[in-house]
Amino acid sequence: MSDPKGDTLPKLLMERGRLDANRTAIREKGYGIWQSWSWREVAKNVQAMALGLHDLGLERGNVVAIIGDNRPHLYWAMAASQSMGAVPVPLYQDSVAEEMHYVLDHAEARFAVVENQEQVDKVVSIKDRCPNLEYIIYTDSKGLRHYDYPYLFSVDELMARGVDVEKQQPDLFETEVAKGAGSDLAVILYTSGTTGRPKGVMLSFDNIVITARNANKSERIQNDEEALAYLPMAWVGDHIFSYGQAIVAGFTMNCPESADTVMIDLRELGPTFFFAPPAIFENILTQVTIRMEDAGWLKKKIYAYFMGVARRSGSKIMEGRSVPLWDRACYALGQLLVYGPLCNVLGFSRLRRVYTAGEAIGPEIFDFYRSLGINMKQLYGQTEASVYVTIQPDSEIKADSVGVPALDCEISVTEEGEVVYRSPGAFMGYYKNPDATAEAKTKDGWFRTGDAGLIDAGGHLKIIDRAKDVGRLEGGTLFAPKYLENKLKFFPFIKEAVCLGDKRGYVSVMVNIDLDAVGNWAERNGLAYTSYTDLATRTEVCDLVQENIEAVNASLAGDPDLSGSQIKRFLILHKELDADDGELTRTRKVRRRIIAEHYKELIDALYSDTDHVSVEARVTFEDGREGIVKADLKVRDVALSAREPLRQAS
Repeated sequence: MSDPKGDTLPKLLMERGRLDANRTAIREKGYGIWQSWSWREVAKNVQAMALGLHDLGLERGNVVAIIGDNRPHLYWAMAASQSMGAVPVPLYQDSVAEEMHYVLDHAEARFAVVENQEQVDKVVSIKDRCPNLEYIIYTDSKGLRHYDYPYLFSVDELMARGVDVEKQQPDLFETEVAKGAGSDLAVILYTSGTTGRPKGVMLSFDNIVITARNANKSERIQNDEEALAYLPMAWVGDHIFSYGQAIVAGFTMNCPESADTVMIDLRELGPTFFFAPPAIFENILTQVTIRMEDAGWLKKKIYAYFMGVARRSGSKIMEGRSVPLWDRACYALGQLLVYGPLCNVLGFSRLRRVYTAGEAIGPEIFDFYRSLGINMKQLYGQTEASVYVTIQPDSEIKADSVGVPALDCEISVTEEGEVVYRSPGAFMGYYKNPDATAEAKTKDGWFRTGDAGLIDAGGHLKIIDRAKDVGRLEGGTLFAPKYLENKLKFFPFIKEAVCLGDKRGYVSVMVNIDLDAVGNWAERNGLAYTSYTDLATRTEVCDLVQENIEAVNASLAGDPDLSGSQIKRFLILHKELDADDGELTRTRKVRRRIIAEHYKELIDALYSDTDHVSVEARVTFEDGREGIVKADLKVRDVALSAREPLRQAS
C-alpha cells in the first residue's frame, strides 16, 4: 500500500494524485447513478478550486464556510481552502439562518461555499449582518438561474477561473501547498452547543494527520476500504473518518444521493468501514422490529429461535471463543436463514468493522449487532480530541466500556471522577476564547472532558454520564440520567427520553414515542389516530410505554448502585423534541436546561399528585407553517421492581 508522508492534508492529497492516480477516491450518487472520481481527478479539481478562490482574493488565514450535505465539491472546497493556507469552517446544513449567522460572524468567514438554493437563501438573508462575508459560491445551480447578486458564483465559474490562473501561473498552486506545515490551523469545527453558544474548536494538521495515521494503523484500515460519508460535514466524526482518514489511507469515500436515501444507498454500496451514532443503530433495529411484527407466524418463529441462538453464541464465535458444537451448528444454519439475509438487507454484508460513539449505546442494542457477526466496536472521543480518546480492541469487547486508550493517548480519572486525556489529537484551543481554552486544557496538555467515568482493572474506560448531569436523589442514591435514557431507548417504541431526579425524591421521565414503530403497532391493533399528538395521548400507548419502563426498572433492581433510581412516574410528550426549538443539538443531544424551561409545567406535574396535565404549545411544522397543539397528557405511576434484573430487556 502506498503511504504518502506529507504533514498536511493538501500535501497528502497531491501525493495521492500521483501515487494512486487511477484508483477511485470518491463517488457520488445522483439521479440513481454513481459517478466516480479518481485521485488524480480529485487533485486536479481541488487545484482548480483553490486557484479560483485565489483569483477572487482568498488569502492565507481567511475563513471559508462550507455548508451542505456530503458532496464531493464541498469536500474539495475544504481541501482547496487548506491548500491556499485558508481555514475551512463546515456548518450544519440543517441549521436555521440565525444559527448560521452566529458561526459565520464569529468565525469572520470571508467566503461561503454552499450546496444549493436552500443554503444560498439562508446565507443571503444574513449576509448584511456578516461584515466579513464577501462571496458565496454554490455547487448546485437548480433554482438559481435568475439570482443576480454580484457576490454569487457557481462552482463551475470558480473552477474556470482557477484553470485560467493555472495557465498563467503554473507553479502557484504547488508553491502555496508547500508553504503549509503540520502545526498550521487546518479547520475550525464548532461544538453542538449543548449548554450554550457553540465554541470553535481549532484543529491543526498535526492533530488530524497523526490521529488518522494512528487510527488506520491500530485498526488495520487499508486503501481498499469503502466508506459511506453521510453524517454532517460539520461534525468531527465525518471530518476524521470521511476526510482525514480517507486521504491518509487512500480508501474510497461514497456520498449518498440524499439524506432520505442513505439506507438504500447503504444497501447498494455495501461498505467495509462504517460509523454511526447510537441513534442510527437504534433506528435500524426499530425498523427490523417493525418488519418482524408484520411478518407471518412461521417467519416470526424462525427469527425468534435463531436470534436466541445468536444472543448465546454470535459474539463468542466472532471472537474465537469456545461454543458448544450444537450451538455452532445452529448458528451456521441461522447465518444461512436469518443473519446473512438480514445483514444483506441492511447493507452490512461486507463490513469489516463498525464503530459507534457520540452517546452511550444500550448494551442490548450493542449485543444485538455483534450477535449477527457484525464487528461493532465502541469508541470514545470528542471534537477537541480529533475524535479518538479510547477504542475497543478486537479481542477486548465489552458492552459496558468504551475501550482502552487510543494509540499515543493517555487517559486518567481525577479525584472528582472526571475523565481527562492527553493525545496528539488534542486541539489547539477554542477560537477567540482563551478563557475557555485555559479552563478546559491544562498547561501540561491534559484536557478536561466534562464526563464522569472510571477505569476498570483491565484498563477499560467506562463513561457514566456527563459529570455535570450526574446527581443524587434526596436519599443519596446515584442518579445518572443518560444511563437510564439509553436503557429506555433500546425499546423500539421509545425514540427519546429525558429523565429527571437530581435532588428530588424519585426519578421521573418524559418520553417521545417513535411515530413509525408505535404507528405500525397501532395499525396492527386497529387503533386509529390522526397525528403524533393524538397517538401519544391514547391510553393504549401509555400502557405500551409503561410496560417498557417497568422492564427497565426490573433490569435496575439487582444493581446495588442504581436500584434506587428506578423510574416512578412518566408522561408522553405531546410533541417531538426538536433541534429547531433548541431542545436538541444538531447532533441530537438533549439540551437539559432548555427542556427544563420549556416543559416546567409538565415537570411540576410529574412531581405532584396529579394524574393529568393540559398543555397548549406553538409548534413549527416541516413545511414551515406554525400551529397550536393542545393536549391533555396522562401522568402515570410506574411499578417499582424488587426482582432480579432481566437478561434481555425486550
